[in-house]
Amino acid sequence: MAKILVVDDSAFMRKILINTLKKEGYTEIIEGENGIEAVDKYKAEKPALVLLDVVMEKKEGIDALKEIVAADPAAKVVMVTAVGQEQMVQEAMASGAKGYIVKPFDAAKVIETVKGLVAS
Repeated sequence: MAKILVVDDSAFMRKILINTLKKEGYTEIIEGENGIEAVDKYKAEKPALVLLDVVMEKKEGIDALKEIVAADPAAKVVMVTAVGQEQMVQEAMASGAKGYIVKPFDAAKVIETVKGLVAS
């Protein structure tokens, strides 16, 4: 199965995403809690997919996305956003994100998004 990097400053949100992925058979999961870790772990681990929170301390998700895509234009990054962050999602999509998922999570939508991108 594909290696997936899950980055969110909320341990609770990371746990929800990780549990959702594990139920679907994804076992190679790397965690990060801010944008700096997202970039560093992406470069070190080369995951097939990144689930990246938009709003984080130390480095915003949009800035981390831009750095990841600059380092690897083929990177597959899905932004994790709260309702009401549509403008940030639009900026993320324009900056290279391949999709987005909205909190609170719909497990079926998360898995559909992940499977679609991992398979492509």
